[in-house]
Amino acid sequence: MKKRIVAAIGAVLLILAAVGCGVAQSGEEKQVSKTNLMLDTVVQITLYDWDDPGTIDLAFDEIRRLESLLSVEKEGSDLDRLSQAAGKTWVEISPETEEVLRLSKEYSALSQGYFDVTTGPLVSLWNIHNGEGHYPTSEELEEVLPLIGSDDLLVEEGRAYLAREGMVANLGAIAKGYIADKVKDLLLAQGVEHAVLNLGRNILLIGGKEAGVDFTVGVQDPNKAEGELADVVTVSDKSVVTSGIDERKFVHGGKTYHHVLDPFTGFPADTGLASVTIISEDSVQGDALSTSCLLLGQEKGMALVERLEGVEALFLTTDGTQIHSSGYEAYRFQEGIK
Repeated sequence: MKKRIVAAIGAVLLILAAVGCGVAQSGEEKQVSKTNLMLDTVVQITLYDWDDPGTIDLAFDEIRRLESLLSVEKEGSDLDRLSQAAGKTWVEISPETEEVLRLSKEYSALSQGYFDVTTGPLVSLWNIHNGEGHYPTSEELEEVLPLIGSDDLLVEEGRAYLAREGMVANLGAIAKGYIADKVKDLLLAQGVEHAVLNLGRNILLIGGKEAGVDFTVGVQDPNKAEGELADVVTVSDKSVVTSGIDERKFVHGGKTYHHVLDPFTGFPADTGLASVTIISEDSVQGDALSTSCLLLGQEKGMALVERLEGVEALFLTTDGTQIHSSGYEAYRFQEGIK
């Protein structure tokens, strides 16, 4: 059995304020860590048994490069140009953008249309950020909803097209996972064998903390204060991604509205689920599935997880109930939450 220890990482390390880089050595243990504000969250990368901070700089450079392609909010990005040309012309895109768009369409089909990156106009309409947002009128929703539909996002080799003017593709529900996987590839190519990539609630692990030692990842309880955990899992060389209704929200008319938007109704998902945590090999899969399952709800979401090989899940309901996939128990930290 692998030795299990609690590492100082959590699936919700959004409270970090410092931005900097540090190298620590204790006895024979070496590690280097750096934190930056990127991708609209706090990104922290820690390399174990490693002492070259330049390697982390390469990783952050890769994040910046990919964000410049995949963020619709970056002027001149592939996604920005795609939206500007919606209903008018095809747009040349990078291989990375093509790959993410193809994956997005696959997850749309897998989730019965609930995972849909063309909800960009809906995201902009609600504009939920920093505790504020806009409660849309019925007229505004009637104008925006016809612009949503992954079938009207066309992808060919080296180019893409949004079929109707006003359509916007927003990769916020999949890009962080994709970027994490690409950074992992880069670090592996550099020879890194033990690392934590923490992109907000997207945790991707390279190996274990050391040979035979799992990383331990805390899962935020979305029904409680920041830092209060619902569960703890021990994993190596896996992705742990959480999507929750507590991440971005605002209050209107005495009711709280969150950022996970249903592409069919135009309103925040109301499925009884407060968060979904996915354990999988690839972060892009965890990213897309956590959002998909949150939208699908308990029954359909768990049925989807159970159909997929190598994927386990923890669903937390709004009343505090935990629902586990059939193989989730193998990852639980048996000695208890610390």
